[in-house]
Parts: sequence; C-alpha cells; structure tokens
Amino acid sequence: MNKLELVEHVANETECSKAAAAAAIDAVIDGITTALKKGDEVRLVGFGTFSVKKRAAGKGRNPATGEEIKIPASKSARFKPGQTLKTALNKTK
Repeated sequence: MNKLELVEHVANETECSKAAAAAAIDAVIDGITTALKKGDEVRLVGFGTFSVKKRAAGKGRNPATGEEIKIPASKSARFKPGQTLKTALNKTK
C-alpha cells in the first residue's frame, strides 16, 4: 500500500474527502517526525512504538578499492510493533 492508497482507505473508512484524509495523514507523519527529531518516543498503544536509535561512528572498507573509510555517527528511526499488531499479523484464518 502506498500513500495514495492509504489516503483512499482513510477517506472511505471515515467518510471524509480525500483532501481531508491526506491532510490528516500528513499531520500524523509530521507529528511523528517532529517528536523523533526531538529524541522522543511515539507510542501508539496496540500499534507500536517509534523511537530513535543512535549509531556510533565507525570504520569500514570501500569494497572496490579496499581503502579504509570513516563512517560518521548517525541516527535512524526504529519501529517496534505492539502486541495487538503482532497478534493481528499472526492470526490464522
């Protein structure tokens, strides 16, 4: 499912316009992004938790030349699914 399909799904489920659904989805994504930029966690009970993981700087090798390179420290977003989501995904029909 891509964003356009998600907008369509939300619009159908909530009986609102696609423009309103798109604005709501954009607001949710912006809120999650803003919280993660601050270093906060975003917990959606039953769905999961978004958090930021810090990765330390390190050394690597260029596979083409074998030359050692420095890999800078970075941050990445993580998602840990909640129990309700895990159960829904593993439910047998």
